[in-house]
Amino acid sequence: MTHSSSDFESDDSRNEEQHTLGALFSDLTQNVSVLVRQEIELAKTELKESASKGGQGAGMLAGAGIAAHFVLLFLSLAAWVGVAQWLGYGWSALIIAVIWALIAGILSVLGRKKIKEIKGLPETAGTVKKIPSAFTPKEENS
Repeated sequence: MTHSSSDFESDDSRNEEQHTLGALFSDLTQNVSVLVRQEIELAKTELKESASKGGQGAGMLAGAGIAAHFVLLFLSLAAWVGVAQWLGYGWSALIIAVIWALIAGILSVLGRKKIKEIKGLPETAGTVKKIPSAFTPKEENS
């Protein structure tokens, strides 16, 4: 069997092409791996930051809530005694209780509305959307 020089050249070009495709595939795999790791790190960082701020805010709100509770307790007692001079203690207690029920209802509606506004991980969600669609499985058309 004899080989011409063109046979060796085509084998060399195939090897180069396969080597180039192999290098490209290797780079692609490595880049995807790095991208996934970076997205995970971004998500972790955002979660830690959000949790830290949320914990600090919750602690401060709890302290403020306890202090406000005592202020409102004494103001309510003063209002109860003040209204009692005109209507009696029973009716004045009922009036003050109804006022507090209305305030509680309004605050619960506003609180629910604020909770629904929480957005989660906005930067992570935005960058994940930028990952090329080439990495998502596609349906084959029959």
